[in-house]
Amino acid sequence: MSTRSGWDADILGPPFEQRTLDLGTDDEGPVVATIVRSRPSLVRDLTGPLAGVDVLYVHGWSDYFFQTAVARFWTGLGARFHALDLRKYGRSLRAGQTPGDIDTLTAYDADIAAALDVIGPGRRLILQGHSTGGLILALWADRHRGAAEAVILNAPWLELQVGALGRQAIAPLVSAAARLDPRRPQPDVDLGFYTRAQREIGAIPTPGYREDWRPGRGFTTRPGWMRAILAGHATVASGLRIDCPVLVLLSARSSSPFSWTSETTSADSVLWVDDIARAALKLGDVITVGRIEGAIHDVFLSAAPARDRAFAIVDGWIRGALSAHRSR
Repeated sequence: MSTRSGWDADILGPPFEQRTLDLGTDDEGPVVATIVRSRPSLVRDLTGPLAGVDVLYVHGWSDYFFQTAVARFWTGLGARFHALDLRKYGRSLRAGQTPGDIDTLTAYDADIAAALDVIGPGRRLILQGHSTGGLILALWADRHRGAAEAVILNAPWLELQVGALGRQAIAPLVSAAARLDPRRPQPDVDLGFYTRAQREIGAIPTPGYREDWRPGRGFTTRPGWMRAILAGHATVASGLRIDCPVLVLLSARSSSPFSWTSETTSADSVLWVDDIARAALKLGDVITVGRIEGAIHDVFLSAAPARDRAFAIVDGWIRGALSAHRSR
């Protein structure tokens, strides 16, 4: 049901609302992004420690926004929370489209610009991204210095799982395949253990959870998308200059993505977190890396002790980061 303000009811139910953002067309038809919002109570909006702050959240690969606890955390501090389902993901995926299809990560500048246009100017902006969304927002913040006052990255995909040397070795092969057939399906490598870990923890399913938007073994990857990701990794490796404080949250350890073990529910089974921690130091001048014992790939979907620790770190860090940035 549409509201008079132009916002529609969201699948997550109240207090969440959504709005479709028109991004034009491509060879697969109309392209849209979707912004989801949740607002604090009037009292928290006026008096909370983050009154006057807007948060923009961007999801990862094979994902969409459904992490309501993240929204409640921010609105509980008085911030206005917004999440962006990028083009061809989640709420923005249309029939006949290739899920997640993109040929350059800079194309998401249009999605983010449309979201920020709806959010409006005049308030302080915090960016929060998970996995691929963390890579996208890190690159965006580097290109748009001065736009954000803090960046929070939840297990950002800053480097390929085979490391820098492996990335450099396969990049020419991926580029050649992308030139020949950018949407040709690549072999599936996701065995579904990360999704299984979330189910065993109890993080999914939740009200409003859509497995067709978040398949257990991920979307099929394609050479054009992979070339864009590798280009993003290479840019990070060359060094970014994000001009605001950056917090990177990671699990304390990684576990194998190819077998189920006792650690799969308490470690990152998607990325090699030590490589990500090293890559994070190239994002800018003021970087904080938090390693969380017991966390999985999305630290905010971890079991309660690790999830609570992650929220506590963000709570303490963001107050100091905004204060320090304001005084510059």
